[in-house]
Amino acid sequence: MSIIENNKIEKVIVPLHTREGMGVGPIRNDFPILDKTIYGKYPLVYLDNAATTQKPRVVVEAMTEEYYNVNANVHRGVHFLSQQATELHEGSRETVRKFLNARSTSEIVFTRGTTESINLVAQCFSDAFMKEGDEVIVSEMEHHSNIVSWQLQQQRKGIKLRVIPITDDGRLRMEEYEKLFSDRTRIVSVTHISNVLGTVNPVKEIIRIAHEHGVPVLIDGAQSTPHMKVDVQESDCDFFAFSGHKIYGPTGIGVLYGKEKWLEKLPPYMGGGEMIKNVSFEKTTFNELPFKFEAGTPDYVASTGLARALDYVSSLGWDAIEAHERDLTAYAMQKMNEIEGMHIFGPKDIEQHDAVISFQVGNIHHLDMGTLLDRLGIAIRTGHHCAEPLMHRLGIEGTCRASFALYNTREEVDALVAGINRVRQMF
Repeated sequence: MSIIENNKIEKVIVPLHTREGMGVGPIRNDFPILDKTIYGKYPLVYLDNAATTQKPRVVVEAMTEEYYNVNANVHRGVHFLSQQATELHEGSRETVRKFLNARSTSEIVFTRGTTESINLVAQCFSDAFMKEGDEVIVSEMEHHSNIVSWQLQQQRKGIKLRVIPITDDGRLRMEEYEKLFSDRTRIVSVTHISNVLGTVNPVKEIIRIAHEHGVPVLIDGAQSTPHMKVDVQESDCDFFAFSGHKIYGPTGIGVLYGKEKWLEKLPPYMGGGEMIKNVSFEKTTFNELPFKFEAGTPDYVASTGLARALDYVSSLGWDAIEAHERDLTAYAMQKMNEIEGMHIFGPKDIEQHDAVISFQVGNIHHLDMGTLLDRLGIAIRTGHHCAEPLMHRLGIEGTCRASFALYNTREEVDALVAGINRVRQMF
């Protein structure tokens, strides 16, 4: 039966079957790729979820159905298909609004991902509110997208980056953070969770301190949205960015949340169709929010896929997801610490360490470890993880990184540990 009825794509969600905690077996059935055999010999152990997550059937099927049955450009068409596609696209925006607990869909801007969302804020905020010598506060653990985007403004306008240092175990030095504020501080832009260290940063405290100085805050939520409930009103952040593909949705789509009072003041990011109200050769007036920031044809099929992904994780329950992933991370850290020569980076306290474990084993190069684990069917990430300044702070070139999702199991952790030991013995 088609999953499109009454001009809407039904939310076909497989319910969570619980045993002790989260029953992962039924969930894994929603992800066909997890049954894949690697090199015709080993079952896939996919532990590269911080880079991208796998997609459940409901996401892929919803996007396929829309392409086959409701494919038309949104907003500008008067015909039936365009109206139907527009309903789906704007319905997806409402799904995102509820997911983040934003006040209005006017505060939800569709982008290509976290990187574009951060670049949008960096450029538009800099154009509107910053001049030479003004400052932005970032941290030592930022992803390149939250460093380079501000460095581009540094080159354009002469703004300055002030950097929050970290402790040796990968936590922000909050006492130093407070000292960075000056009368030239214009914005704080920090990650919610480090994609390398797994550090869960105290964003509410970061935001509170910034607001005491009258400074807005942008939160990079790429690594937090797949693992915990996000409430932008509760945290009181001014901007929040995340990517669809890291939370079981499609690639090429993401979200920028911005408080309406800020988005109203920012100039457009790009020019073109949809972001305009009226155009003449003498003057152009811009569209209302959020369309002022959405130039050109949006990926309206990907927005449907993103909405289905958000519905999917929400249906499982955040308490169950967090409990499962915390248990899995704690189990992995315990087992991995038993390996001779193992060094795990980041906080040791599981309450401050999310579902990412970056590690080195003895003198084994991270690329060698990753390559040999791949031959055993185990997919991890190696390298600097788009965080070279953090690598410099740690005094290393790169790490191996295993990252977990709601469909991973203790058995897969055991396979990882066995694989690491096998590689270690080879060296």
